[in-house]
Amino acid sequence: MPEVGMEGQLKLKQAKVLLVGTGGLGAPLGMYLAAAGVGRIGLVDFDIVDFSNLQRQVIHGTKDVGKKKLDSAAETMLDINPHIQIDKFEVALTSENAMEIIQDYDMVVDGTDNFPTRYLVNDACVLSGKPNVYGSIFRFEGQATVFAYKGGPCYRCLYPEPPPPGLVPSCAEGGVLGILPGTIGLVQATEAVKLILGIGEPLVGRLMLYDALAMKFRELKLRRNPECPVCGDHPTIKELIDYHQFCGVPQEASAPAPVAAASPSEIEPAEVKARLDRGDSFVLVDVREPHEHQICNIPQARLIPLGLLPKRLDELNRGDEIVVHCKSGMRSAKAQELLKQSGFKHVLNMKGGILAWSDKVDPTMPKY
Repeated sequence: MPEVGMEGQLKLKQAKVLLVGTGGLGAPLGMYLAAAGVGRIGLVDFDIVDFSNLQRQVIHGTKDVGKKKLDSAAETMLDINPHIQIDKFEVALTSENAMEIIQDYDMVVDGTDNFPTRYLVNDACVLSGKPNVYGSIFRFEGQATVFAYKGGPCYRCLYPEPPPPGLVPSCAEGGVLGILPGTIGLVQATEAVKLILGIGEPLVGRLMLYDALAMKFRELKLRRNPECPVCGDHPTIKELIDYHQFCGVPQEASAPAPVAAASPSEIEPAEVKARLDRGDSFVLVDVREPHEHQICNIPQARLIPLGLLPKRLDELNRGDEIVVHCKSGMRSAKAQELLKQSGFKHVLNMKGGILAWSDKVDPTMPKY
């Protein structure tokens, strides 16, 4: 290709790209950045490959289940191109380590799926002067753009404030068409390569929207907000902050936590089963999505998805003892907090969710 040539291939070889996440978006990103000959690629991830990942995280296979995603992704990328350098960071990106990790790279490609890390990546990129190649996916829709590049807008210009906790489910909670992250991840990879080569018109000041069901691409114009607290004319954010606190969500552990006994606000699945068998007076509430409920459910549970819970509080009695559960315990913890803030005094979170129910109570219950 004359637009690339020897000079362009050398630019790719000399480029240094940090990829945050090796999941749905990170899978096609990692494979195509390696195939394009990007000389040094940093990977940030601390998760483990699970069977449930494989319908969209195509950088991993069945042989990799149980392995660290970092190791699995690196193995696939080096199989595609053994002449690249891969740096592995088995950590959660945090306010304490982000600037140090990012400093050695030319740009950051955001393959994350949660709001605290998106705001963190954005602010770190703006403060360090690095482009942020952004993508996001949900169900059948995706979006992509390039933030913090040559005076263009940043993520905060588009989303000044995060949504209320629990309002927007993650891909794992709300579902995603397995092919969708491939489409959006390839757009991100394309933008990264264009930035490295210095060719074409990058997605700066333009938000690309993709509707897979309608097979339509749309574009929205974005402008830098002069009042933006991080990239505006008079920025007030000059160092990284606590992004979990900013987004109002509990901080996830950066490594698997040791097994611990249930806290006073938790209840073990076996105890829930015993109470159901005894006919104890309490209300079991399932805060998962309807499609999850169809896969497996506890018959006695009342389905109220987390996103609908604030509008359906009148269906519950504040004087009752309530036990909430989800898939693994994270969403139900949010539901528990919401109920307590709304005046419900006796609320317990079923520890480990329906996955733990399958492990400890009913092994015949399907896992997903």
